[in-house]
Amino acid sequence: MLRSCFGSCFGGGGGDGLLWHMDLKQHATGEYSVAVVQANSLLEDQGQVLTTPSATYVGVYDGHGGPQASRFINNNLFPQLQKLALEGGGLSEDVIRKAFDDVEEGFFCLVKQSWLDQPRIASAGSCCLVGAISKDRLYVANVGDSRAVLGRRVEAGKAGDSATVLAERLSIDHNVGVEEVRKEVEALHPDDPYIVVYTRGVWRIKGIIQVSRSIGDVYLKKPEFSRDPLFIQYGYPIPLKRPVLSAEPSILIRKIRPEDLFLIFASDGLWEQLSDEEAVDIVLKNPRTGIAKRLVRAALEGAAEKKEMRYEDITRLEKGERRHIHDDITVIVMYLDHPGRSINAGSNIVKGTNIPLDIYSLNSGHQGENTSYVSP
Repeated sequence: MLRSCFGSCFGGGGGDGLLWHMDLKQHATGEYSVAVVQANSLLEDQGQVLTTPSATYVGVYDGHGGPQASRFINNNLFPQLQKLALEGGGLSEDVIRKAFDDVEEGFFCLVKQSWLDQPRIASAGSCCLVGAISKDRLYVANVGDSRAVLGRRVEAGKAGDSATVLAERLSIDHNVGVEEVRKEVEALHPDDPYIVVYTRGVWRIKGIIQVSRSIGDVYLKKPEFSRDPLFIQYGYPIPLKRPVLSAEPSILIRKIRPEDLFLIFASDGLWEQLSDEEAVDIVLKNPRTGIAKRLVRAALEGAAEKKEMRYEDITRLEKGERRHIHDDITVIVMYLDHPGRSINAGSNIVKGTNIPLDIYSLNSGHQGENTSYVSP
């Protein structure tokens, strides 16, 4: 039922046929901007915003091994969060953990059902970054290496100095490129000297994957799948004694303060090109309208420079080819204008935005409006 409330606002990509954006729209306690650029043959990133009478939800789902896991999360996580919050009397850490568990189990069931016809679905997985604003509380939960960053005003210490805005990271990168995460994984598998290996320029679990937590990736969590002859036809046997990835989210809960200005939720495609501080500085110094698109553009310019290319050169590349230059990138910027006070208080209207399933298939000149759902 909740899925029917989501609509899409289709914006042109400014000459980039693989860029989609929604420049500015209202959420319960402020405004938000969304942008996504496709690099893979099939868009593996998904993202969404949902505003309800009780909370505003933000999701960024960075898929890998195919789009199945990120699309499954996109269809199922918010409805499950809503259901559990209603049953539990509101959002809480337990509600969020249960929703992640339910979605993980739901995708596992889908894999079992689809296994014989689609063996590769066992290798599909997704990072999952979720934010929720309810009253004066901010909840951030994630598995994988998508990231949430807060722009927070800090008063200057010396008289006459102006205030500055700091970048405060609110999520944990579950990526074995981070030494602390790598040591955590190694400590969980003391009998496996090859649990994390350095290959193809980065650290990877079993030489395969960089993230240590995800939704999906059943072949790295259920040893029977990785050993099955059907899967081996499409990959190679992976000797597992136990799961090497988990779907347990890291969760942060904090009160929203007057000095909290905006939030940036983005897949790692953005953070591979921009630091937290660079992203916050861009949001701070530029107009709100189209700010998510501006962040994506800055990331693409950074990727182009590393390859000694121009941004315009990237926009002429086809989907799939662009993956050699940059990843799919999803960015959602949330401005915190009315913390603790919902614009829609007393209303039963649910509004939302979903990014397209695949940008390449869209007509860049088409405009669509968000739809609303009025609960009975």
